[in-house]
Amino acid sequence: MKFDINKIRSQFPILHQQVNGKPLVYFDNAATSQKPQVVIDAEVKYYNEINANIHRGVHHLSQVATDAYEESRIKIQKHINAKNSFEVLFTSGTTFGINLVANGFGQILKAGDEVIVSHLEHHSNIVPWQFACERSGATLKVIPMLQDGSLDMEAYQNLLTKNTKIVAVNHISNALGVVNPVKFIIEKAHQVGAAVLIDGAQATPHLKPDVQDLDCDFYVFSGHKIGGPTGTGILYGKEVWLNKLPPYQGGGEMIKEVTFEKTTYACLPHKFEAGTPNIAGGIVLGVAIDYLNEVGFDNIAAYEQELLDYGMQQLSKLEGIEFYGTTAEKASVISFNFKGIHPYDVGAIIDKLGIAVRTGHHCAQPIMNYFDIPGTIRASFAFYNTKEEIDAMIEALKKAQMMLQ
Repeated sequence: MKFDINKIRSQFPILHQQVNGKPLVYFDNAATSQKPQVVIDAEVKYYNEINANIHRGVHHLSQVATDAYEESRIKIQKHINAKNSFEVLFTSGTTFGINLVANGFGQILKAGDEVIVSHLEHHSNIVPWQFACERSGATLKVIPMLQDGSLDMEAYQNLLTKNTKIVAVNHISNALGVVNPVKFIIEKAHQVGAAVLIDGAQATPHLKPDVQDLDCDFYVFSGHKIGGPTGTGILYGKEVWLNKLPPYQGGGEMIKEVTFEKTTYACLPHKFEAGTPNIAGGIVLGVAIDYLNEVGFDNIAAYEQELLDYGMQQLSKLEGIEFYGTTAEKASVISFNFKGIHPYDVGAIIDKLGIAVRTGHHCAQPIMNYFDIPGTIRASFAFYNTKEEIDAMIEALKKAQMMLQ
């Protein structure tokens, strides 16, 4: 597809509305993305034409639903370049995927083992590992961050030991937009025999992860951040690791045979997919990925870089502005504050002018503690945003500053 911003914006019906009498400017894409009409239509079509349970029925609708669901799994396998489709598990989102892996490790870790996370993590990639360490007696270690928001790679290498069993880091920081050197992190972890989980929730809207090239052991992401439905997500896991980990939930579909004396588990991927899943969501997630590939990730990356550069240029002209996460490698996320003004107050005022940004700690309190701030204003851009919308945000911010100073 030729990148035509006007055509693209016409495909997102929610963008064409007013908030408080002003045109909506949606800059909260790091929290959730808006959905193109093709995704909305696919969800309606499922319930109008296909609705049936999967993997269990011999009747026509069940077979149609099963085929559509498994075809979506294969689409996602190809999109992330997984070796096998059964290494792709449907989940309810990134949080569920991390908890599934952390719960499994919590049952195989022991006292003296070590788990490494980074200072840049979302709470969803901290708390489950704390649970696992509390349960097993393992030790949680943290890769420190530097003033520009990057991770201290020298310190990381010093943290790695023969006792390190898993390293869990994000690909891109949700709070700062910093792109982490995940390939280097994975390579160093593997040298000591540790597994690696990559939280790709913030990366997958901007790039196509190649899990075989990265050589990660697990990769997780959410559907709702890539134009898909809420309550959907993917956990990729290498076959060897998925076979090692115990099931996360028990129920229908994940069993091979059940007796009151003993239960044996189904083969992958069903071992980890207990119960009736979000069938519509899984099918429609494949539609969302098709749409992004049609737009083209090279087009998305180039255009979002333009928005990031322009946004930084225009914001830098404002008095008293402070930026957080200033590394060269960044996604289209700008986290900032104004000296002496609480971020919530700014967000509340510019909302009255139709500007949707996120304020607060962004479920990343350790980052805010590092900078000794209550939170930030976060403007996160998507490929359907425009420079004109950035201009509107700038004018709204000027008005907020005048009111709050």
